[in-house]
Amino acid sequence: MRILVVNDDGINEEGVQILLDVLKERHDVWAIAPDKNRSGVSNGITMKNPLCLHKIAEKKYTCSGLPVDCTIEGCKGFLDFTPEVVLSGINRGANIGTDILYSGTAAGARQSSLYNIPGIAVSLEKGNGEWNFKPLAEFVLDNLEELCSLCEKNIFVNINAHSIRQDEVYKGVKMTVPAIRDYCDGLDFYKANDRDTYSFFKGGDIHTEFGENTDNYAVDSGFISVSQIYAQPIAKNGDTIPSFTLRRQYYG
Repeated sequence: MRILVVNDDGINEEGVQILLDVLKERHDVWAIAPDKNRSGVSNGITMKNPLCLHKIAEKKYTCSGLPVDCTIEGCKGFLDFTPEVVLSGINRGANIGTDILYSGTAAGARQSSLYNIPGIAVSLEKGNGEWNFKPLAEFVLDNLEELCSLCEKNIFVNINAHSIRQDEVYKGVKMTVPAIRDYCDGLDFYKANDRDTYSFFKGGDIHTEFGENTDNYAVDSGFISVSQIYAQPIAKNGDTIPSFTLRRQYYG
């Protein structure tokens, strides 16, 4: 397979390097990744400024833009071929449940799905040990065709797992749904002068549902979580939407 690898942590992150090394055993692999960390940028896109793509090694480029920009460059002309699949990751940190909305890793795969190219996001949680990306990378390699088959029209795949030690094994794989997460975040303010106030994001506790079919439950239980996520916005069923009556006429 001809594979494009992107991420949001940046080209020098260990997760993407290990994924590239493992995939190269059987596939033709190209990488376009941000030139610095771009975590938490969701589906942001660069539209009004030029992007710089810099070759750092054979089949490996940095991009001055965002994760979605990397997918666009790789799928829309920078390469002289269209990738058969886009892999985004391996991210340093899980992207489960509501995290998917904010994740640049998920966005890299989502954008691929919008082009009808299989998109797979891969993320690793540290767990109780050290960061060990290789077992999850090997799972992706061994199951790539089946994972691609799960990427139906307008659907991308989101994979999460805990890091395991070399003497451990995953309990298995579970198909899951995203857990609902409630972020107890806040802001700290610093007033610099009469006109300027600086705001600092302050992350708080995260409350997550633990339904047995959720990605969070699977990861915490020692399984690899695989979720099929819609790329397109899904509206509430039209048959159940209440009617809306205008109070008056509106004219231009």
